[in-house]
Amino acid sequence: MADVRDILDIEVPTTPEVTKEAIFGGDKKNRKKYEYKVPKRPEGMHREVFALLCKDNNEVPPLFPTDTGKGYKQTKAKLGMRKVRPWKWTPFTNPARTDGAVFHHWRRVADAGKEYPFAKFNKKVPIPSYTDGEYVQHLVTSGWTRSETDHLFDLCRRFDLRFIIIRDRWDRNKFPDRSVEDLKERYYQVCAALTRAKSHNDKVYTFDAEHEKRRKEQLKKLFDRTPEQVEEEQTLLAELRKIEQRKKERDRKTQDLQKLITAADHQVDSRKTERKSTKKNNSSNRNRPAKVDSANVSFVLNSHCYFSTGACRSLMIFSITNNFQVVESAGIKFPDFKNSGVSLRSQRIKLPSSLGQKKMKSIEQMLTELHLELNPPPTEQICQQFNELRSDIVLHYELKGALATCDYELQSLRHQYEALAPGKTLTIPPSLLPKVIPEVKADIIDVVGSPSIPNVTQ
Repeated sequence: MADVRDILDIEVPTTPEVTKEAIFGGDKKNRKKYEYKVPKRPEGMHREVFALLCKDNNEVPPLFPTDTGKGYKQTKAKLGMRKVRPWKWTPFTNPARTDGAVFHHWRRVADAGKEYPFAKFNKKVPIPSYTDGEYVQHLVTSGWTRSETDHLFDLCRRFDLRFIIIRDRWDRNKFPDRSVEDLKERYYQVCAALTRAKSHNDKVYTFDAEHEKRRKEQLKKLFDRTPEQVEEEQTLLAELRKIEQRKKERDRKTQDLQKLITAADHQVDSRKTERKSTKKNNSSNRNRPAKVDSANVSFVLNSHCYFSTGACRSLMIFSITNNFQVVESAGIKFPDFKNSGVSLRSQRIKLPSSLGQKKMKSIEQMLTELHLELNPPPTEQICQQFNELRSDIVLHYELKGALATCDYELQSLRHQYEALAPGKTLTIPPSLLPKVIPEVKADIIDVVGSPSIPNVTQ
């Protein structure tokens, strides 16, 4: 209840709570009166923070964590029987100093004579040294004198290879002014020559001063850019990401189209083989091929889309380069019933649920226009040919949709070109335009006469 009152910011009631001891009574002698008053939480302070600052027994929170399990307070001091270790005010010297200064501090008598404990942090970079003979034999170079090289190595030992400070402390009255790259190049050149001469090791570090200068120049140009240049760079990077994304999308659609064409071309021989085997033994092959052949593709394109083969391939290439929608499937893939057991032949003509409602409606509409039954008798020959017919209908539906998309995008590009270049007209090759063939209506001559229409003689 105390937590609920604390959350709702309700003060503790002054009336005493009804407890078991209040009802049945208790030993008043052994009990001590303890009045606990919950301090009010300041306004705006979270409950968790207030719980850290003020606990139930009004103790101050510990300054550091403890692992004793008894809190940070000890009720009784634990005094041992051992004597206290003696300490002594002793002098000491720091090995990092070269002036021999003597300091004093308190130290245990048992640790007398040991090295100064902080001397282990005195780390220095090993700087190589050379003799007169080694300099004459290996280190002589144009542009640097012996005194100048000695001055460089002296500064390197003093400042631990901090070349920015070394260049600042360079004696420009005696020697010509040197850049940081020149100082580093000379130092590493001397170190490499000494390593080759003493250890005969060719694996040495080589400092490229020209590369370092070019790198700093590029960094300076990058730092000196104006806000307009930064914004332009961000815009170009965003456009680059869009171009890469469009390129990946075009590559994916190109692969899908290539799979469609390859699958259609490779089914020619398999369809012929299946037809021959069907004539020999109708019951030997009960599975329909997964995809249609190129002959059906050509028939659909020439009969329904009114495109020649060359125009169709040109249109496909045009759709690849202009990010058009590509047909990803070819026909219907019916399930195979190769498992052992009894199955109905009517299940072979059942459309898969993954086909989609639009394609199912288009199949029903086309079958209705062809005056065919939606569920014909499932004989062996009818099942195979009915499935092939519906697969061709789906392929025709997909190619027709792809053709409409290509034609729409082609017209859109023509309008965009005319909008960007006023006064000019984009001429589309005739091979890319659909050839509209007018419907040919046959003349019906009623010779016998219909029962509902009387014959008219002139």
